[in-house]
Amino acid sequence: MAAQKQTDTKESVDYVLLILVIILVVFGLVVLYSTSAYNGRVKFADAAYYLKKQFFATSIGLMAMYLVSQIDYRRWLHVAWAGYLVSLILSTAVLFIGDEYNGSKRWLSLGPLSFQPAEFAKLAVVVLLASIVSRNASHMKSWKYMFLVILMVLPIVGLVGTNNLSTAIIILGIAVILIFVANPRFLPFIWLGGLGCGFVGIFLSIESYRLERLAIWRNPELYEKGYQTMQGLYAIGSGGIFGVGLGNSMQKLGFVPEAQNDMIFSIICEELGLFGAFLVIVLFGLLIWRLMVIATHMPELFGALLSAGVMGHIMIQVILNIAVVTNTIPNTGITLPFISYGGTSVVFLLAEIGLILNVSRHVKKEH
Repeated sequence: MAAQKQTDTKESVDYVLLILVIILVVFGLVVLYSTSAYNGRVKFADAAYYLKKQFFATSIGLMAMYLVSQIDYRRWLHVAWAGYLVSLILSTAVLFIGDEYNGSKRWLSLGPLSFQPAEFAKLAVVVLLASIVSRNASHMKSWKYMFLVILMVLPIVGLVGTNNLSTAIIILGIAVILIFVANPRFLPFIWLGGLGCGFVGIFLSIESYRLERLAIWRNPELYEKGYQTMQGLYAIGSGGIFGVGLGNSMQKLGFVPEAQNDMIFSIICEELGLFGAFLVIVLFGLLIWRLMVIATHMPELFGALLSAGVMGHIMIQVILNIAVVTNTIPNTGITLPFISYGGTSVVFLLAEIGLILNVSRHVKKEH
């Protein structure tokens, strides 16, 4: 049996996935420096201020990716609940002792370092749900059981959603994708969609500023808070087909506030044009495709669900970020994976990739 198993699986990592991630990370650092140099010079008298911090976080993330890729993914089955409980504790701590930046209370400080527990929560939910669903796959045809699985993640969704609605939506989306992968029927997802819309509606109605975002989305030119959206659209429109050239953006010179964060895609469109934006979307498309290939070729459900969960996380986040920048949906304050400035985000994203690199060691050979 051992010999048979050896012939059915391969032991090397998926180098296509690894190369795609490295390209995105390097591209992200280059674009980040181009986008943030002005803000760094003005605020910190150092054009490379943001690049240095992002490079430090990326280095930690790459080490985390390597270490996680060396751990058999099945070991995470035993710590799934522990990781989820830690995410609940950290997210609760944010409400009481969290640090606030730009009006958002999302960070915890550890000495000179700070991080966002919401980023850890995404990974914790992927592992937890993959564990639960894989162990109870035969029950996933029941919509009642599906509802119970969703209920398990509502506590973290509620805690994160109090100050970070976009991440709460991502976590809900991950849950729906993982349940969908394990369930061949479509009808129950109508109920799940209705539940998700209702949950989002409740969160929108609790805080008036969230309803205000809807009004700003419809007519950004009429509101002072629509300034960022309008400047981002100006950047996209002025890029043309091939852009004004890397480093030559005008909108990053203080017109697009904090351009290196959520709105970095608008500067990519301005400097590299429609062609550059298309290449970025293609890179993300290939990354998502590769994660899907790994998921579909896994002989074991837990590994397949891990890959599908990471795929869902990245896919939802990319779609939401680009939709926000182009004003297709209301502003939700969400970063572009591997490219936007944010140390916690890149560390946990690379850790997720490390997890899938280990999963890829066990995929079935293609003949």
